[in-house]
Amino acid sequence: MKNVLVGQSGGPTAVINASLAGVYETAKACGAPRVYGMQYGIEGVLKGNLIDLDEKLADKMDIELLKRTPSSYLGSCRCKLPDPKVDAAPFEKLFQIFAAHDIGAVFYIGGNDSMDTIAKLSVYGGSIGSDIRFIGVPKTIDNDLMLTDHTPGYGSAAKYIATILKEVICDSSVYDLHSVTVAEIMGRHTGWLAAAASLAAGPDCDGPDLILLPEVPFDEDAFLARVAELAQTRHNVIIAASEGVKNKDGVFLCDLVSTAGQLDAFGHKAILSGTSRYLADLIRVRLGCKTRAIEFSTLQRCASHLASRTDITEAYQVGGGAVEAAVRGETGKMCAIKRVSDQPYRVETEMVDVTQVANYEKKVPADWIAEDGMHVNENFERYARPLIQAELNPIYINGVPRHIHL
Repeated sequence: MKNVLVGQSGGPTAVINASLAGVYETAKACGAPRVYGMQYGIEGVLKGNLIDLDEKLADKMDIELLKRTPSSYLGSCRCKLPDPKVDAAPFEKLFQIFAAHDIGAVFYIGGNDSMDTIAKLSVYGGSIGSDIRFIGVPKTIDNDLMLTDHTPGYGSAAKYIATILKEVICDSSVYDLHSVTVAEIMGRHTGWLAAAASLAAGPDCDGPDLILLPEVPFDEDAFLARVAELAQTRHNVIIAASEGVKNKDGVFLCDLVSTAGQLDAFGHKAILSGTSRYLADLIRVRLGCKTRAIEFSTLQRCASHLASRTDITEAYQVGGGAVEAAVRGETGKMCAIKRVSDQPYRVETEMVDVTQVANYEKKVPADWIAEDGMHVNENFERYARPLIQAELNPIYINGVPRHIHL
């Protein structure tokens, strides 16, 4: 086996480094002489920034810390490679760098846009007769990748959202006052994260009263009527809203309070913020209720202290599965998760065509959404509950978690 190159791209998660650990340890077990890391993704490679991970991950404790460290250990980027048929220059440079480091396999840990990078590298490699294997390793808290049951990173974000919302619900009941709390949750075009708020429900908690998803156009009148109805029977109304909720005209609610939001290299709005403020103000003005707006913000993607052990395990497995696929000679693929059963919960990895993943989005199924469009049903519960199970405790030093950095 030749040397291996691995990178991380896009937004980080609480378990993205567990996938890196899976790639690294499996590559070494399969005989890779050296494992290099891309510092700041494919953009870093174009600048010649490669790191010898054999010098950084010296022992088992480093691997254990890596699994417990949030954010992207190698650094990330949002770099869109051009179509190689239109502009081959970046690819020529990349393949020169691959050759200089005797790279036999490239692994990219990321979401939709990262799979776009793998697809383009694979196509270009095939066009020049390269034998380098290119494999995608799924990662995103958004859970919107096609052809995989779920995406590593989602389970931990879901666990964080459910846990923190449950604590917010407790906090909202402190005073003898009627109020409405709106919690804003990440999710630009899909509602998987907002739906995870429903997992706060249990014997000791009713969970959120309403959940607003991007999959359902926002109906202001129906929404206000439902809030007014709930306020008649509840001391505190709790609403979980995706940041990406749009009205019937396709306008983000957050854009109704702010026009901020530049586009990234892939044409996505880089920042969505203000949905909870818009809804809280709407309720206060129209219904006369005391309201509070909360944004969970980037904590959803970096709360490694609340990571799901199931998520960490699966993140490691897809990293290892990607390496094993490359050893078998596969390329232009992504290592996906296939659910074998719900009870007991059991999954396995499988390889899928990366071109069928890149630039596509998986929505929350319509039959998992309540009839009024403002909550999710038992189908979502059955799907998501297993993903947040168990914990991997941080390694505490002097009272705070210890992490590992370059």
